[in-house]
Amino acid sequence: MNVRSTVFLCTSVVAGWCVLSAATEADKRLQAAGTVFSEVMSISEKSIPQDLLNKAECVVIVPSLKKGAFIVGGKYGRGFMVCRKGSGLGWSAPAAIKVEGGSFGFQIGGAETDVIMLVLNKAGVKKLLSSKFTLGADASVAAGPVGRESSANTDGRFNAEILTYSRSRGAFVGIALQGATLRPDTDANEELYGTGKTNAQIVEGDTAPPPAGAALIADLNRYSSRK
Repeated sequence: MNVRSTVFLCTSVVAGWCVLSAATEADKRLQAAGTVFSEVMSISEKSIPQDLLNKAECVVIVPSLKKGAFIVGGKYGRGFMVCRKGSGLGWSAPAAIKVEGGSFGFQIGGAETDVIMLVLNKAGVKKLLSSKFTLGADASVAAGPVGRESSANTDGRFNAEILTYSRSRGAFVGIALQGATLRPDTDANEELYGTGKTNAQIVEGDTAPPPAGAALIADLNRYSSRK
């Protein structure tokens, strides 16, 4: 093998390894999102109320949202949205999103916080599928109730388009995530699906979910139902 062939082979191997590594990171993040949802729902008295989960059109999960400062400050995370299929039964393939900025208010916790959002109506879904939108400005948002508390007893939260929750140091609470901007994560989508599909094409079409999302979708089907 001459020098040129050797260099080409090494370059190809390195390039292939980089693509595989990037895809593996997206898979790990999707698996982490599934773990967050499973752990939250496994403790019924501290989980998302069943009636609210049944009502949700989409669920957004951002594992390990990073905080840049104490109590308030910049935040950044990458996660996934999963939506009801057209029939209302079953869930779509996960589409990747980025979350930037936003305030949790007075929350003392670790440097990373898991976030779950419930999108409760079609108007909220439409905004979620746009190129960019801001919670509290473009869509009404409120802290979600936890545990056995009914969605009928949520005061003004019942009219919110999106309910938000966070988990830090094991404590799972409803907390208003005001000012956070959500946008599609096109790089992660390409890593998972190998194409330039938009979030709308992924959640509204017949896209098959990647293996890393199987556990998340199975748990969504397990813990939510529509008749």
